[in-house]
Amino acid sequence: MASTARIQASADVHPSARIADGAVIWHLAQVRENAEIGPGCIIGRGAYIDEGVTLGANCKIQNHALVYAPARLADGVFIGPAACLTNDPHPRAISPAGELLGAGDWEMVGVTLETGASVGARAVVLGGVTIGAWALVAAGAVVTRDVPAHALVVGTPARQVGWVDHRARPLASDDRGGWLAPDGTRFVEADGGLRVEDAA
Repeated sequence: MASTARIQASADVHPSARIADGAVIWHLAQVRENAEIGPGCIIGRGAYIDEGVTLGANCKIQNHALVYAPARLADGVFIGPAACLTNDPHPRAISPAGELLGAGDWEMVGVTLETGASVGARAVVLGGVTIGAWALVAAGAVVTRDVPAHALVVGTPARQVGWVDHRARPLASDDRGGWLAPDGTRFVEADGGLRVEDAA
């Protein structure tokens, strides 16, 4: 059965990359060796997906975003235009002796994004950071530490300023120590983040 993925002719997709049905890869995007692009993903114009990066289903990688190995993105992750997921905690081009460093001279440390997490335009996420499920990183933020599920973080370095629901809308605190979405859904704190309150 033929694949239903759509890959623009100007995209550079390595033959070993695995592109699932329904994925779309736009003009001038690059998908490196052994990358895995899940079903329904959209890779925008000029985006870069590094070697071995894994994307779950229905992720959106916007134009000119950079996703460096060994990043792992769960289902429904959004990476905004020109955002960058880094992988080198100690970046250097040369050794103390002035010799050009190669791939074997450093250890890659990837970013992990859990289900539904979003990273805004031109934000930078440092290698080794985990962005929790449904969290929202504001445009232009620099994320240097883990972000809890449903947290809203802004600034440089990023700091938490609130909580958001599954549609990225701000939550309001209630008189019982919980958090309410605009549609009335109630969230409670759990494991350092938020979760929807169990139905009675």
